[in-house]
Amino acid sequence: MARRYLVTGGAGYVGSHLVADLLDRGENVVVIDDLRTGHREAVLPGARLIEADIADPAAIGKVLADGPWDAVFHFAAMSIVGDSMREPFRYLIENAMTGIRLIEACVRHQVPRFVLSSTAALFGTPKQMPIAEDCPIDPGSPYGESKAMIERALFWADRIHGLRSACLRYFNAAGADPAGRIGEDHNPETHLIPLVIDAALGRRPELLVFGNDYPAPDGTCIRDYVHVTDLADAHLRALERLETGSVTYNLGNGQGHSVLQVIQAVERVAGRPVPYRVVERRPGDPAVLIASSERVQHEAGWQPRFGEIDSIVRTALAWREAHPNGYGDR
Repeated sequence: MARRYLVTGGAGYVGSHLVADLLDRGENVVVIDDLRTGHREAVLPGARLIEADIADPAAIGKVLADGPWDAVFHFAAMSIVGDSMREPFRYLIENAMTGIRLIEACVRHQVPRFVLSSTAALFGTPKQMPIAEDCPIDPGSPYGESKAMIERALFWADRIHGLRSACLRYFNAAGADPAGRIGEDHNPETHLIPLVIDAALGRRPELLVFGNDYPAPDGTCIRDYVHVTDLADAHLRALERLETGSVTYNLGNGQGHSVLQVIQAVERVAGRPVPYRVVERRPGDPAVLIASSERVQHEAGWQPRFGEIDSIVRTALAWREAHPNGYGDR
């Protein structure tokens, strides 16, 4: 018998890939999304889309009352670190307060399991690399702080009410559905790989590389890129682990790639040069950020299928070439 899942933010980038994975497994999926940044077309046929704001207690209460639910996956959030530095209280209210209210509603409606799309940004600039789960929590932005607050609320929801939860912390989701059904479409686009691809395809001016004087082999920042379908798989493996108790996992490929290495990967895969120009550093950019995934690999058997940067770029390029205007092409 198909299980029943609610996915908040399921019309967004990572959430839509989780929905696709659930549908491929024959599950019953309901998506709630206000479509401010998500796309109706990203929700594949077979899932029910409810257009509503999860910050509306009446809307989320009505959806959860239509139970029972096997679990809630929570993706809906504002996620631009720089924006959170300009509008801290907006992020703390819309992310943290809304997330905590959602958790309270799940407890009230007897939802047994909750999976949070968290972030490795709640570690700030850690001294240990790669970043393990026991690294000190020290968010470097209100965005990271908002996720840390939700994680603490889940701790108490488990301790007091028995709501089992998985907190999954990752940095850079990348790539697209290997079958080409869905992909990445942000407006404006802020993620490096699609920006590099668009520069290679001549769809944007030269790429700006923010600094080449970092303490890294080629002087450019190093980041951890995880394929979006691998992230979806990690969410489902973490869900299974909740049978024995709540879990917290960092998700990463275990190796990072610099900005110049990403540019080189796009040039290899696309067979085109990438025009770029080095400019001044951006304030607050750490030199290296890599998340460890040893715990989730050991406990949940998770292994990235698309661990190589060229594999990630290949699926992202296929999506961008097939959908030059993103979901606007549909």
